[in-house]
Amino acid sequence: MDLHIHTPASIDYQQPAVTPLDILRRAAEQALDVISFTDHNSVRGYADMWREIEDLELLEYLKRLQPEEVERLGEYRRLLDQILVLPGFEFTATFGFHVLAIFPEGTSVRLMEHLLLQLGVPEEKFGSGEVGATSDVLRVYETLAEHGALVIGAHVNSTHGVAMQGLRFGAQTKIAYTQDPHLHALEVTDLALGPHRRSTARFFNGTKPEYPRQMHCIQGSDAHRLTPDPERESQLGIGDRATEVLLPEISFDAIKALFLGNHFDRTRPLVPAPADPVKAARLEGNSDAQSFHENLSTKRTGISHVLRDVVAFANSGGGTVFVGASAAEKRPVHGVEEADTAAESLRGEIATQVMPAVEATVDIVESDGKAVLVVAVADGRAKPHALLPSAILVRRGAESDAANRDEIVAMVTAAAGPVSVVPAAGSSAPAPRRPATNGRGRAVVPPTAGSKPVVARGSHPAEPGRRNGRDEGSAASLGAEPIAAPAAPSVPDLDVYEEAVAADPIAPTSGVEVVHAYEQDGVVYYTLRDLRDHKLIHNLTRDTDRRLFRSAIAQHEEQAVDEEKIRWLGDFGLWRTYRPRGGERRYHLVYGGDGDLRVFYGVSEAGMAGPWRELLGTGS
Repeated sequence: MDLHIHTPASIDYQQPAVTPLDILRRAAEQALDVISFTDHNSVRGYADMWREIEDLELLEYLKRLQPEEVERLGEYRRLLDQILVLPGFEFTATFGFHVLAIFPEGTSVRLMEHLLLQLGVPEEKFGSGEVGATSDVLRVYETLAEHGALVIGAHVNSTHGVAMQGLRFGAQTKIAYTQDPHLHALEVTDLALGPHRRSTARFFNGTKPEYPRQMHCIQGSDAHRLTPDPERESQLGIGDRATEVLLPEISFDAIKALFLGNHFDRTRPLVPAPADPVKAARLEGNSDAQSFHENLSTKRTGISHVLRDVVAFANSGGGTVFVGASAAEKRPVHGVEEADTAAESLRGEIATQVMPAVEATVDIVESDGKAVLVVAVADGRAKPHALLPSAILVRRGAESDAANRDEIVAMVTAAAGPVSVVPAAGSSAPAPRRPATNGRGRAVVPPTAGSKPVVARGSHPAEPGRRNGRDEGSAASLGAEPIAAPAAPSVPDLDVYEEAVAADPIAPTSGVEVVHAYEQDGVVYYTLRDLRDHKLIHNLTRDTDRRLFRSAIAQHEEQAVDEEKIRWLGDFGLWRTYRPRGGERRYHLVYGGDGDLRVFYGVSEAGMAGPWRELLGTGS
């Protein structure tokens, strides 16, 4: 979405012959789903668009449309079905600070112009960014919010922004202008820098005592022309600095609900995919569906590092291996010398070293003038596939790891097809599962036959796109004898299954909570709440492959919460903090407002908002 677009209704617009239809065409070319017309202290651009559409519809009703007008009206309708256009304006407050006001679809032009007059903009100044003394920033925030607008500080870290560097106001003024409850978000020009550098979004991430409210940050083009000015990099075109947001639906209400909530990970800068497919893939990096290797062969591993990924992808739904480029997008493309020979050699190695045979193609593409091998691996049809002499591998997040026993059994039994188990004479039926509880004393009934539970592969839940912990066991082996389907036990193992639940208003938005445990046939089964994805995962054991789940269960079993070691802030407590090797800092948090303590394991800093975020500022 791009919520900061000007039209010729702004007197500083650089292409006065542009029409609203031209703007919609360009937005469609940029694949934008939502835009907003935000002229300087004016809604005339938005009004002009609808006035033209109404005139065309009147001529259509009177059957007086000319052929070019029929085409123009049809194009308006097609583009408005494709793009949500929200009305708004860029208001100039006292001292020249700019504030974006975005209104719901269908808001009348009369209401918005009334607000401009109410806030002190003379009618003859509509469309101008220089309007003299109008209203104080805080009054503007409050008035706009009271009339249903989405209130956003415009380019806050740049000229006319309320958080620009060198602002000659006291610190309290800057705090007030960026922390006011009527302000919903900040538009910044450096969102692409990410949270790990000196960016405006990081400054307003809620960790500073004087700026305790974490702010939603977006970016907008502030376009005063259709396309970027080739002579001035700062003059962007429509959609050249857009924002991606994760929404349940495309609507004003959904956008506003996002900015009123605490899901700060649902907004990110839009980075256009490069035309080069290798560069586009490198933006995503190593994942559960792709991997990168700079060299086809190394002195230490030979070619096995590539073959391991081929096997892992074949056992895990398929994937792509890029050879000749690193996953680090800033590193130059290394390339593969004598690519035709190398590709043929790799095809031969796959054919002779992977058993049973896998479906894989090896193609050569060019990136930055260098040859890169692209190995496309299909999901295996005869799992488990193995790298000779003995390695069965699966893909876990961004790594290829040895499969554990349960995963091998799951692949074998899936290949063998369903097996009916008939109880022996005199035996009793297996005991039903006990219902888990949701941590609040209410039963959570396992899905019935009609509710279609999500059953994970084997006995462990799989979650695409997430890095899982390495299996602690050794590499799985293929013996001389083929692996047979296991005999049915007298009491079947309990399937792991997932259940979608509503977001917990108390819990942080990452990490896990152990909500229930019970023992059956000598095995302790757990129900865990996945706080990020809002799921209850039933029948997990201590041997689960998910590192975070395994760690939470181990902590739950081995370390009772010592309340004397909790740092409390009301009902919210910080118990422990740690940093896994190569990862970001994690926290074990405690909530005591329900009587019994609730413990949240492995919470990331991004998952801490509100009172949880305040715990970070109460000491080391």
